[in-house]
Amino acid sequence: MSVLVLGIETSCDETAAAVVADGRTVLSNVVASQEEIHRRFGGVVPEVASRQHLEALNLAIASALAEAGVGFADLRAVAVTHGPGLLGSLLVGLMAAKSLCLALEIPLITVNHIEAHIYAGLLVEPDVPFPFVALVVSGGHTDIVYAAGHSELRLIGQTRDDAAGEAFDKVARVLGLGYPGGPAIERLAREGNPEAVPLPRAFLEEDTFDTSFSGLKTAVVNYLYRARREGRVNLADVAASFQAAVAEVLVAKAVAAADAHGARALVLAGGVAANGYLRESLLKRARKHGLRVVIPPPVLCTDNAAMVAAAGYYRFLRGDFAPLTANAVAGLSLEESFLKQSFKE
Repeated sequence: MSVLVLGIETSCDETAAAVVADGRTVLSNVVASQEEIHRRFGGVVPEVASRQHLEALNLAIASALAEAGVGFADLRAVAVTHGPGLLGSLLVGLMAAKSLCLALEIPLITVNHIEAHIYAGLLVEPDVPFPFVALVVSGGHTDIVYAAGHSELRLIGQTRDDAAGEAFDKVARVLGLGYPGGPAIERLAREGNPEAVPLPRAFLEEDTFDTSFSGLKTAVVNYLYRARREGRVNLADVAASFQAAVAEVLVAKAVAAADAHGARALVLAGGVAANGYLRESLLKRARKHGLRVVIPPPVLCTDNAAMVAAAGYYRFLRGDFAPLTANAVAGLSLEESFLKQSFKE
């Protein structure tokens, strides 16, 4: 009999619910986007996001169950993101999950948002061999994670300032492309030359897998200031060159981490993983190193609940349940998510 897990994701500005069977078969994956609402503000407004989750979550859950053709009685557990993310948004999803688990008398499973993104890859290829390295890139995170097993995830590299997605949004703003910046820059970059504008690559110290993109962002701003004064601005070239600079660093760091840790595969995840240039760059570089590459389809790269349910399934198998006193943790670390003391009352 299949284990059906309801996943709930409300860590930022996507209200999502999904039903996944046995951690690998997506029966439904409902996402209510707030993109149009936040576009007018040029970014996510936390208070607005949490209020939208309150309005949309019940309908998203009902839609997920209906699309999957199951009822509440068929569920074996509810998995929910409890951090990191926007505290108000996280609380909406967590309170809904607690209520369902209390009423249905089924286990509550809390999942780290970064952990969930990694399991989007395992939804696509459940037999990915351990150990592997995951590159998780989004608006709020640029993390390199070593995965020795399902309960053994360790952060080995992270951004020291701007996350990759954050840098995309900020550069898009100075280019006048609006929000969200990632897709806008990728579209414009297709018309440009990625070698046209000399931009820095911050590889940092030789023995680190950390990244830094604030200097790159500043370099783009300074270049635009000079180029506009001289009347020689080609925005497509700037977009293409910026995108190439980000991808080169991310790919180099991820492949180096895999080599250093004896990983057999690379998993690319997170919203920025939907970027076609980054995907192709990673595939090309990884093949030269004999690494298997797993990249989810774009619908599983952006925030969704199927990835939460998938991660929750493996926690279900090992009886890793959360008490109903578990709270949302805005700055939750990956390591803390595997410790019982992470449940703060």
